[in-house]
Amino acid sequence: MIRDLSQQALAMGYLTLEAENQLRRMLTTTKYDLEDLNAFMTLQLATMSGVVKQESRESREYPDLSETASETSS
Repeated sequence: MIRDLSQQALAMGYLTLEAENQLRRMLTTTKYDLEDLNAFMTLQLATMSGVVKQESRESREYPDLSETASETSS
């Protein structure tokens, strides 16, 4: 359920890439009620304000972080 995934991300303060993809699929392929929509909108506001971090944005913000780590360990 959209509501469940949104609440989990809000509780953890983190939205995984997998959960983000699940939410995207659910929003485009399933019917949802007003409570689901409100939960998703709350999650969106939390991510925009930085209360919830997104794994997808972290990998874009620091794309060469893993390269740097492997270079320094060599």
